[in-house]
Amino acid sequence: METKVVLICGVVGFLGLLSAATGFGAEATRIKGSEVHVTTPTQCAYPWTPALPLGLTSAVALMIAQVIINVATGCICCRKNPNPSNSNWTMALVFFVVSWFTFIIAFLLLLTGAALNDQHGEDSIYFGNYYCYVVKPGVFAGGAVLSLASVSLGILYYLSLVRAKDDNGRLWGASAPNQGVGGIAMGQPQIPPQSTQGPVFVHEDTYMRRQFT
Repeated sequence: METKVVLICGVVGFLGLLSAATGFGAEATRIKGSEVHVTTPTQCAYPWTPALPLGLTSAVALMIAQVIINVATGCICCRKNPNPSNSNWTMALVFFVVSWFTFIIAFLLLLTGAALNDQHGEDSIYFGNYYCYVVKPGVFAGGAVLSLASVSLGILYYLSLVRAKDDNGRLWGASAPNQGVGGIAMGQPQIPPQSTQGPVFVHEDTYMRRQFT
């Protein structure tokens, strides 16, 4: 495997682990309902927690990983596949679609959780009653799991695309093994074998008789 492929997979894998780890860290340090105090009938006092920077770090790491994968592979929609039956190409397309789907959901969950966790005295009114809103359990954890899945699918998408490219290169290279320089077929001239039999002598009378028969 090429050094470039190993390097890209290593960097993207590290960013995926970083995104998942910080996402789970944000889930563990998010503001709980028991930590919110009501100072006045319409004011809520929220403590500071590292969930906000951890959630933002997770979202940024996930976004960088997605950008690296897509820059390394290029636009798959602009590629022309010379061998549509290539299974690696089909798998790459599936991984590409699912990776983007999980990326969007994970990114929104992480950003939403970080934004809702950063509240300073805000309150919510519902049917005339005031409530102190906190992030529900599982928002950051769901974003962390989906970010790890998105990065994993992105790596599989990249590797499948590399294999598809290599297979197509071998296919096109093996299709014309006898071509020479400039695409002109080279071969040995076919010279009919000469007969080794000596001349045949015909008697004069026989020749004249065959001629006037």
